[in-house]
Amino acid sequence: MSSSGQRTGIANLPLHYGKVPPWLFGRMSQLAREITIVTVTEFGSAEMLRRLSDPFWFQAFGCVLGYDWHSSGVTTTVCGALKEGMRGLEKELGLFVAGGKGRTSRKTPAEIENTGYLLKVNPSSLVYASRMSAKVDSSALQDGYQLYHHSFFFTKDGSWAVIQQGMNEVNRYARRYHWLGEKVSDFVCEPEAAICSQGKGEALNLVALESAKVRDVIAKVAAEEKPDKIVTQLNRLKTLNLPQRPSVSLEDIHPDRLSKIFLTAYEHKPENFESLLALEGVGAKTLRALSLISELVYETPVSLRDPASYSFAHGGKDGHPYPVDRKTYDSSIQFLAQAVEKAKIGDREKLEAFRRLRAWQ
Repeated sequence: MSSSGQRTGIANLPLHYGKVPPWLFGRMSQLAREITIVTVTEFGSAEMLRRLSDPFWFQAFGCVLGYDWHSSGVTTTVCGALKEGMRGLEKELGLFVAGGKGRTSRKTPAEIENTGYLLKVNPSSLVYASRMSAKVDSSALQDGYQLYHHSFFFTKDGSWAVIQQGMNEVNRYARRYHWLGEKVSDFVCEPEAAICSQGKGEALNLVALESAKVRDVIAKVAAEEKPDKIVTQLNRLKTLNLPQRPSVSLEDIHPDRLSKIFLTAYEHKPENFESLLALEGVGAKTLRALSLISELVYETPVSLRDPASYSFAHGGKDGHPYPVDRKTYDSSIQFLAQAVEKAKIGDREKLEAFRRLRAWQ
């Protein structure tokens, strides 16, 4: 099964703990709502998705909303503020937000399906896109970051974007993944177009272009090899001297415990790697085990390239670069709200002035 989506970037941010104060989150939700209304009114809901999928724009958005520019919390807080600010405007703007942090992320499929009566497309395709983007970044790309946040943005026409984040408790960083639904026809081959990160490491990268052959071998092994034979091969590999590569090893892989998943794959006969990845229960350990067999038995090495490289209004929550100026913040919300209301009755003077500001950037 194929879909049209593209991971557009990755951003790495230091892990910050704590909660955003209510007085700030309330303002963030209001300002996020007004910025979204202006953007959708001027450029359309699909353009809002494109901007959210751009890690640089999203980071700037978080700064404008007054959150810390370098904190991992910018992801969860900005997405939460946008979801709250959009509440009640979904039908009017044709823009929807599902998912969130922790347990809320697991409600994404149900939240998507609940909007089905407002959509022009079958919500099942959106549920699939949500699920596969998460599986790619948690299982097909094993870079040491455990996903804990998944926000899914979509329009009534079926366009979508994903912002999800994982954490690495060893290096104390979080990594943000951006997807855009309009650019990819293949979830499992180089889905990313731009990547921002504060560090590079070693990763089991099954979605790299150079992993094309191993993807074919993995799907073939899962579909054609009997589960007991796969378990036997894995147990034999334990006696080999494996390369010193922590991302591809037998650590934490228990062949006997994976036997049930191998049986599921064998019974379903996945025709390609994407259909294997889409199977319920096929996760990081299953793919790591099959990657080992592919590399050490069939001599088709998997890519270990980490697709991450470094790049990178109203003040910040922690006082950086300066404390949030509440008066200015409230004035911004009021200005945008008035501009939108006047535009509805034909007076576009404020909106036009807002647009002219771009000429000075």
